[in-house]
Amino acid sequence: MFSNERAVKSTKRSDGVISFVHKFININKSITKTEIVVVRKSAHFFLFFCLGLSYISLLSEYSNKNLLLYSLLFIFIYACFDEVHQLFVGGRSFQVFDIFIDTCGGLLSFYIYNLLRRRKYEQEKAIG
Repeated sequence: MFSNERAVKSTKRSDGVISFVHKFININKSITKTEIVVVRKSAHFFLFFCLGLSYISLLSEYSNKNLLLYSLLFIFIYACFDEVHQLFVGGRSFQVFDIFIDTCGGLLSFYIYNLLRRRKYEQEKAIG
């Protein structure tokens, strides 16, 4: 949905988030390019973190074999398709750095998933 927004609407959304934060922390200043970049890249990271967590949770229900590899491959390919899709949306562009950030968001979700899975395994081992 966000990838399909034209540049003007996407910029408006980012500016709205920044304005909300400015009001929340009581700052009265104009929006900077750095803030826009941070909000946009954070959104990429967070959305792909959620996607990665959802995908690895789904795959783990069926198999643990090559779980991390398949999940990482899925996130990377999806990030690539997302960027290619943006080539066809007015004012948007393909950015390799966004693929990197998206993949890192997925990687963090896999790391957290594995930590939680290990913790659960150790608790079950301690009980039984």
